[in-house]
Amino acid sequence: MARFLSLVLAMLLMATSVRAAGFAQYDVPDPAGGTLEVAVWYPSATPASAQRLGPFTQQVAPDAPVRGEGLPLVLFSHGSGGTLANHHDTALALAEAGIVAAALTHRGDSTEDTSLSGTAAGLVQRSRQYRLVLDWLLQEWPERARLDAGRIGGFGFSAGGFTVLVAAGGVPNLRRIALHCVTQPADPSCRLLRPGERAPAAALEWAHDTRLRALVLAAPALGYTFVPQGLATVDQPVQLWSGRFDEVLLHPWHAEQVRYALPNPPLHAQLPGAGHYAFLAPCPPAMLAAIPEICIDPPGFDRAAFHREFNAVVARFFQDNLR
Repeated sequence: MARFLSLVLAMLLMATSVRAAGFAQYDVPDPAGGTLEVAVWYPSATPASAQRLGPFTQQVAPDAPVRGEGLPLVLFSHGSGGTLANHHDTALALAEAGIVAAALTHRGDSTEDTSLSGTAAGLVQRSRQYRLVLDWLLQEWPERARLDAGRIGGFGFSAGGFTVLVAAGGVPNLRRIALHCVTQPADPSCRLLRPGERAPAAALEWAHDTRLRALVLAAPALGYTFVPQGLATVDQPVQLWSGRFDEVLLHPWHAEQVRYALPNPPLHAQLPGAGHYAFLAPCPPAMLAAIPEICIDPPGFDRAAFHREFNAVVARFFQDNLR
C-alpha cells in the first residue's frame, strides 16, 4: 500500500510540474530605435502564484527556470491597438502544454502608442517587428538553447493575423483596400484606416520568415488583400478561427477570404455566437468597466467557457504540427 501511495504521489507531482509555467518579460532592442516589449511563457517545474500582467491576473512563476529541452516556440501578434497581454491565457495554456509562447507589443500600433495604427507603414512595421523578435528569441533569449529552431509557430489575432500571414510568406496587395471600401462601404474595417491610406503609392517591403511551420489565425484582418495569389506560398498547416457575428471585420471579406486564398484547406471553425473580440482573454471587472466594447460578447456567448476549449484546441494543434 505504501508503495502504491508513493507512486500516486509521484504521478500527482509530475502532473503538477508539467502544468506549471514560468514567465519573464524583456525589452528587445530595435535597430529602428527604441525597444520592443516582449513576454515569454514557458514550461517550468516551479510552483505558480498569482501575478499581475496589465489589467489581468495570471498564475505563473516569475523568472523561474525553464523545464525541458528541444522545446517548440510560438510567437503571438496582437490586434491593432492591443498589447502582449491580450492573449495571455492562450499563451499560458501553451506553456502548460510544453510549448514556449512569446508575445510582443507592436510599437506604433498598441494601446499606448497608436502613431502607426491604420496606416500601411504600420502594417509593414508589424511584419518587421515580428521577425525581429523571432530572431531575438532564437539568437539572444537567455534560454534559447532550450528551443528547437525547427519547431516554430505563429499565432495572430485580427491585424496580428494579417501580420502572421505576411511573416509566413503572404504578399498582400493593399491597393485592393480602395476598391473594397468603395464597393463594401459598410465594412467597419474601412473606418479604421486613416485618410489617404487606402491606396499606397509605393511598393512595400514585407518581412517574411521561412521558419514558421504552423499558424493559428483568429479573425485575421484584411483577408481580401491576399486574393487571389497572395497566399500561394503559405502552405503550412493553418488553424483558422472566425466569429459569425464579427462586428469589426464583416463576413465574408476577411477570414473567409483567407480561407479561399490558402493553397491547402485550413482547419476552420466559424463560431456561430461570437463577435470579433471573443478571441481576447476574458476581461476582469475593471477592464469590463473601462472598455466594455471589447469585453461584452453577443447574448448567449460565454467567453470564459469558450476560452477553456479554445486554448486546449490551439495547444493541441501546435503539439500535433510542431513535432
